[in-house]
Amino acid sequence: MLRNLKKIVPQVTEQWRAYSTPASGFSLKLTNEQRDIQELARKFAREEIAPAAAHHDRTGEFPWDIVKKAHSIGLMNGHIPQDVGGMGLNAFDSCLVTEELAWGCTGILLAIEGTCLGQTPVVLAGNAEQKKKYLGRLLEEPLLAAYCVTEPGTGSDVSGIKTKAEKKGDEYIINGQKMWITNGGVANWYFVLARTNPDPKSPASKAFTAFIVDRDTPGITPGRKEINMGQRASDTRGVTFEDVRVPKENVLMGEGAGFKIAMLTFDKTRPPVAAGAVGLAQRAMDEATKYALERKTFGVPIAHHQAVAFMLAEMAMGVELGRLSWQKACFEVDNKTPKKSMFASIAKCFASDMANKVASDAVQVFGGNGFNSEYPVEKLMRDAKIYQIYEGTSQIQRLVISRELIEAAKKGLQ
Repeated sequence: MLRNLKKIVPQVTEQWRAYSTPASGFSLKLTNEQRDIQELARKFAREEIAPAAAHHDRTGEFPWDIVKKAHSIGLMNGHIPQDVGGMGLNAFDSCLVTEELAWGCTGILLAIEGTCLGQTPVVLAGNAEQKKKYLGRLLEEPLLAAYCVTEPGTGSDVSGIKTKAEKKGDEYIINGQKMWITNGGVANWYFVLARTNPDPKSPASKAFTAFIVDRDTPGITPGRKEINMGQRASDTRGVTFEDVRVPKENVLMGEGAGFKIAMLTFDKTRPPVAAGAVGLAQRAMDEATKYALERKTFGVPIAHHQAVAFMLAEMAMGVELGRLSWQKACFEVDNKTPKKSMFASIAKCFASDMANKVASDAVQVFGGNGFNSEYPVEKLMRDAKIYQIYEGTSQIQRLVISRELIEAAKKGLQ
């Protein structure tokens, strides 16, 4: 019988804050309650997610049954504030859950947690009425949200967004097309970033506005479900907005604040991406180690050959350092330090690259079997690739990190 996370949480946040404050430094020790959170997510991943992973990878079917089970025991929406009725988990506690669920299947993880990306702008910038209406309904039912920013011609270049919103009376009329939207066809509502200042010379910091848009609003058309290389359980689609009318009450923070909200969101959501990559890498290492002890060549398990043993050792180093990177990023985010953006990017970039290497090496340990879909590691290798792409490519993360370093160096020279 799986416990309910809501019964574990009350003591967790305060205990984490007690030893994660700047005064006490960065601690690696989990409280008993945090271990309970971790164990609940681990049990769910092994009993509910992992057994269904191959089916959903093969069919692309959205895992509604698993999503509903996760919702029923509190494994969704953990970061929604307590004053709205949520648990108010901080980044660290949320990532404990993310890493464990990722071990089971990162595609199903995305079905469960992809909604967090759509919700986070409302958590950060929504007023009391918006939070109650849109976050509240997600707590009441297993409903999902989606983050509509990326477009067919603009991925990393958020400032190049062409979707437009024109104000007419007490409404905004949105026209445009979004692409690669997680939960695009299953979301109850969307976070949408659109240009409200038609002047092409207007800076991004003032040109865009953020909206909450109900899925059933006339003029919204989700495209076909995309068949991707990996994480196929996730519902990824294009979404077209044609003369979509949105009331002014659904503007977040105010006209022109959209770009700022979108960027602040990434500080919160990149550490969980890193944690997911670590969970995948842990699974790949576990599968490779188990296989290396079972498969024999020259009369001994291949784990006893130095070539393979050293590959396993490299995997272990990568996984442990990746875990430390998301934990450090969460510390910075939870304590709102000036370097939170840089550490979020470091964690996301390092863990994503590491997961791809570990998954690829796991296929190598399996040899010919690793290239076959009957064995789990080829799926892990396919699933890993997107970590280097979504929520900012690995190249964009390096750009963020280098800019932070250069700015710090300039200040030091002044």
